[in-house]
Amino acid sequence: MLEVKNISKTFNAGTINEKRALSELSLSLNDGDFVTVIGGNGAGKSTLLNAVAGVWPVDSGAIIIDGEDVTGMPEYKRAKYIGRVFQDPMMGTAPNMQIDENLALAYRRGKKRGLKWGVTAAERELYREKLATLGLGLEDRLTAKVGLLSGGQRQALTLLMASLQTPKLLLLDEHTAALDPGTAKKVLELSDKIISENKLTALMITHNMSDAIRHGNRLIMMDRGRIVLDISGEDKKNLTKADLLERFAEKAGAQEETDSVLLS
Repeated sequence: MLEVKNISKTFNAGTINEKRALSELSLSLNDGDFVTVIGGNGAGKSTLLNAVAGVWPVDSGAIIIDGEDVTGMPEYKRAKYIGRVFQDPMMGTAPNMQIDENLALAYRRGKKRGLKWGVTAAERELYREKLATLGLGLEDRLTAKVGLLSGGQRQALTLLMASLQTPKLLLLDEHTAALDPGTAKKVLELSDKIISENKLTALMITHNMSDAIRHGNRLIMMDRGRIVLDISGEDKKNLTKADLLERFAEKAGAQEETDSVLLS
């Protein structure tokens, strides 16, 4: 479903602030894979997600989604393939619009727009059914402004919006980092449920090693713009934080790098 072939990205090239964020990185995701991505600050995790989403162009290499080369495709055109949930609960929704209006925007993604009435009765019933699956009572607040929701409610709504049109690829960009532990756990459980029920292919960045181990069927660890660990299957099921740090130390070859991952 996703093929990343030898992509590289350098910021501020040729200046004193030059930073090589991705270094000939390659990654393949099969249909239905749920991959968690972990690494220290500056490892290249967010750069990888932004490169796949088309936020900025890569310097070299290729990005292919479901067989189509999207390397030169701008972000707004890639949107029809990708659903994304950001770290900031304030992103991904229109706070001054109602819950049903936000869902309508997501439902119409990639479709031609006309001058018909904004939200039909049939659509409103669909949204009510979808919201009920979240278990947050939002199905009874369709006309509430999204800006009045809590951070956890907004992330749950954004998850639903991102999966409403069944994207080829779901990108979760540290989407629980700004939430309290209890709310983060609930949003992660919803993420698992939505990905499983819709059979989505997903890539989730996290700083939390326990979450990276607990969720998904595959875990990759990044360091200095490259993938240094790729663990799946039974190997991942039996993985512990101590095992993960030990393997990372072997691959990275430096204790200070291991410490930076642990502290972050």
